[in-house]
Amino acid sequence: MSDNLLQRSVTTSVARNLANTTKTRPKMMSITPRWLLSLLPWVQVNGGTYRVNRTKVELSKATRIGIDLNAATAFPPEALRSVPLFSMLPEDIITRMSAKFKREEVSLGNKLIVEGEDLSKFFVIAQGQVEVLSKGAHGSDLRIALLTEGEFFGETDLVSDKPSDISVRTITPCILLTLSRKDLDSVLTDLPSLKDSFKRAIDEHLELRSTVNRYGERNIDLVSGFAENVEIPETFVDYSANPREYSLSAVQTVVRVHTRVSDLYNDPYNQLEEQMRLTIEGIKERQEWDLINNQKYGLIHSADPAMRISTRYGAPTPDDLDELLALVWKKPAFFLAHPKAIAAFERECTWRGVPPVTTNLFGTPVITWRGLPLVPCDKLEMKSRYQSNQWLGTTSILLMRVGEEDQGVVGLHQAGIPGEIMPSLSARLMGLDSLGVASYLLTLYSSCAVLTDDALGVLENVEVGYYHNYQNRKSTPK
Repeated sequence: MSDNLLQRSVTTSVARNLANTTKTRPKMMSITPRWLLSLLPWVQVNGGTYRVNRTKVELSKATRIGIDLNAATAFPPEALRSVPLFSMLPEDIITRMSAKFKREEVSLGNKLIVEGEDLSKFFVIAQGQVEVLSKGAHGSDLRIALLTEGEFFGETDLVSDKPSDISVRTITPCILLTLSRKDLDSVLTDLPSLKDSFKRAIDEHLELRSTVNRYGERNIDLVSGFAENVEIPETFVDYSANPREYSLSAVQTVVRVHTRVSDLYNDPYNQLEEQMRLTIEGIKERQEWDLINNQKYGLIHSADPAMRISTRYGAPTPDDLDELLALVWKKPAFFLAHPKAIAAFERECTWRGVPPVTTNLFGTPVITWRGLPLVPCDKLEMKSRYQSNQWLGTTSILLMRVGEEDQGVVGLHQAGIPGEIMPSLSARLMGLDSLGVASYLLTLYSSCAVLTDDALGVLENVEVGYYHNYQNRKSTPK
């Protein structure tokens, strides 16, 4: 007798050919919640340009010096004007000074400046991090700043005979570019005709600094009190002669659909609609990426150097976020962080025994710190490196104030454009080619603006690869 059973009915594999199939719309893994687009207030920009008028800044603020250690000169001479104290120096002196810088490699824990001593040396950090310390009222060393690549210190000591009022020490191995008082004196000796110009430029800077507020704006002359017959000062508020303008940036593509496809294969899903929908999702993803990373207007690149801080120990701790809140303290709205940075922050909170509170954002649970949501966004890029047989990654965490009324961060768009299918996004039929393929032009216009520098803060060098050994209470990278 045969081992094969006789077929007693139609098989399921054949029968399914007569059955209908339940189908889904096309899925795309790259779609994210894009919460930043929902949380930003959007401003209508008629004419395609948005001008941010500001009060005039009388005293330039410090900006980071771009360092390239592989170049013949680590930085161009004009970069020294990033140092406010040197911003008014004659070009000849700036050029000679830049040529006198020396490269120094310093190990971790090395004291570069000691409070109360006169070292008279100017430092630019090419690689690594240093901490700035000062004696508190109770005699303890208090960390008042953490400086990283491109930042500088010691310029005041270079032109002053007073002992330093701070201490500076390295917290990582560092490569420093240094200029000593001796080297500066040699520059001025070589240019005796400019020695008076140097002193005058320094004195003008110090005098101007006494007339401006901490934002670099000229003080408004006021009088207050109970005394009578007091002369009332006269004042005015000057405006910047060159306000920044933001032009709307375009994200564009052409969607092509063969007419035979759109004619015959439209049930149950319209082929053209699905092509449009998925392309628009991609456009909106690129829009959010641009709002964060675009070189001209992205939030990462728009943050003022004074509004950038670094993590104390690499991993993002509650102390780091508190310090970020101290920068953006005027009505902060939300943090923006990569999901891995949020996970790293949660680990630090768990380690300290201070689990953050959870809230709902658009129906999704997110954690908060000091009442502000940490909004996840994978457009904040990760910088990876390989160290000690392990992958370590760093990223940034943003904190912002939003809205025109509060002088915060705003999104820019122009609604009402021809062919609009959603605000500032248009779809236009470009025509058919000789093969029967229809082409549709999709265009999205947008940008964003930071209305005042203190509306946006950045926590840099956020390490996401550290985990804790809860049994031994030791931190270990994994």
